[in-house]
Amino acid sequence: MKSIDSRIVKGAVALLSLVYTIYLFATGHWVSGIFMLLFTAILVLIVLRSIRLILAFFNLRQQKNDKAKIWLSRINPNHLWQNQKGYYYFLMGSTDIDKRNLNESEKYLREALKQGLRMDQDKAAANLNLSVININKRKKREAMHFLNEAKKLDAKGMMKNEIKQIQKAVSSMQ
Repeated sequence: MKSIDSRIVKGAVALLSLVYTIYLFATGHWVSGIFMLLFTAILVLIVLRSIRLILAFFNLRQQKNDKAKIWLSRINPNHLWQNQKGYYYFLMGSTDIDKRNLNESEKYLREALKQGLRMDQDKAAANLNLSVININKRKKREAMHFLNEAKKLDAKGMMKNEIKQIQKAVSSMQ
């Protein structure tokens, strides 16, 4: 049996909420309309963003990789919006790096770059992680390629120290 895409259900609920909000304003129930408008805004946010993806990202930021992996395992990437799939794969790759599952992590990070990440800092972080993976695999040429990509994308210099450390590791490779 095919399951219903949760985005459709959430979208329908948000649409019904919006219609009811318009009805409240049209009938002169301003206070109820304002509160319903806030509720509708939250529903629209839930439709546009995956709560599980947000929770996984939050746990990863707190370095709770096991909890982040649990939240990510509950996500069906086919039910994500196109611009969220890249971040799903980015988080999957980032959680797998610590477990030394380099092949899986590399696959996920490459898929994240392929699907697309919005911010240059996120692209730089994915390239930096791919560089580290290739250092561990003793592939100097690929490690340098990803390191150079990370340098280009880190225009603000937020990853300057990490890039220097990885550059030292690459230059010490034989």
